[in-house]
This record gives sequence, structure tokens and C-alpha cells, in this order.
Amino acid sequence: MWFVNFKNRHLSVRSDIYGFGVVLLEMLIGRRAIDASRPSCEHNLIDWARPHLVHNRKLVRILDPRMKGQYSSKTVIKVANLAYQCVSKNPKDRPIMTQVVETLESI
Repeated sequence: MWFVNFKNRHLSVRSDIYGFGVVLLEMLIGRRAIDASRPSCEHNLIDWARPHLVHNRKLVRILDPRMKGQYSSKTVIKVANLAYQCVSKNPKDRPIMTQVVETLESI
């Protein structure tokens, strides 16, 4: 899947990584990336979730309740950390796909 980098108006591998991070967050949190039915501060999943991803206690509060008990908290924290890296505001800070795959395989 390719996403447009609106600043430079071109597609890139790093924007693909961002998109993958969005999908990971949708799965972890159980919400859509854009949801206008939520309060305005929660319309954009990434903007709303990003600050919660770096604090384990906050992370646990936003996880999809349907996941409860299916995965260890260590696993969820590792996946959330990976998603956080993938949706980094700075594309250069995002991992490359081989790193993403290696991380997922190790989990």
C-alpha cells in the first residue's frame, strides 16, 4: 500500500512504513484511523494515540478490550512500540521494512 507524502508530493518507502504503523494501531486499539463520530480530539487515531504509546499504563487503557487476555502485556508493549516508531513524524526515524519484519518475527 502506498501513501502520499503531502509535503514532498511523492510516494516513498517511509510513507509505506507509516501506513503499516497505522494498521498496527488500528488492530491494537480497535478504532479506525479517521473517525468523525468520535470527539474532535480523537478524530485522528495517530494524533490521539501517539502520546499514549510511550507510557505503558496509558497504553493499557486505550487497547481494544476485545484483546484482553489474548496476548501478554510484554508482547502488546513491543507491538505498540513498533507502531510508535512506524508513525514517527520524522520519516527518517521510521524503521525500514526489514527491521519491522525482524521485530515482528522476534515477538
